[in-house]
Amino acid sequence: MTPSNFDRMLELVDEVFSTRHDPSQLQVNEDVLHRLQKIHPATLSEENNNGPVAWILIIPTTEKIMNEFLNGKISEQELFDKTFPGEKYEAIYLCSATVLPEHRKKGLALMHTLRAINEIRKDHPVKFLFVWPFTNEGKLLAEKIAERTNLELKIKEAVE
Repeated sequence: MTPSNFDRMLELVDEVFSTRHDPSQLQVNEDVLHRLQKIHPATLSEENNNGPVAWILIIPTTEKIMNEFLNGKISEQELFDKTFPGEKYEAIYLCSATVLPEHRKKGLALMHTLRAINEIRKDHPVKFLFVWPFTNEGKLLAEKIAERTNLELKIKEAVE
């Protein structure tokens, strides 16, 4: 039996990010999804074609929390834990963009991320975009998004 798109997306997320083996990364579950919606409805985006083919997760937060994360003072999980609904968000964290291989190079991640950022900017004075890229494609996507949104891009470099 062929795995569903949902199962394939879960496998891809684990393959790229290894979240199950790194408690410092955001552990997405039903409670996290519910809280993300309270932070802002545009935090999660999905492209569907007989099941999910692209998932985008972004987290608006404060400049202070962004800087703590970029400086290695807090983890990704702590970034999420310290971000509360109702705050004034000046930064958007590009947490993850996952697209099934056969749906890549179609602009899905870019389109969904730009749409989400524009929705958040209607409600918040966002000045910064930040990312912790796990792949070169992720870094390139962040650069393209920063260029299109005129937001200052800040990159957390991977620790070797």
